Amino acid sequence: MSDEVTPDRRMLEALVCPLTQAPLSYDAEAQELISKPAKLAFPIRAGIPVMLVDEARKID
Repeated sequence: MSDEVTPDRRMLEALVCPLTQAPLSYDAEAQELISKPAKLAFPIRAGIPVMLVDEARKID
């Protein structure tokens, strides 16, 4: 994607899962923040994490 914006790494490290309060892992290729305990992937749009459970993708 040419309109991708790289999120600030320090900001990403400060975020936690809104459901479990667990740390998130950053998937740069998919532009998502992954919560393994909640089995959710939160999208990053235009460099901004969307930390809404309704917007998250369920993962296995």
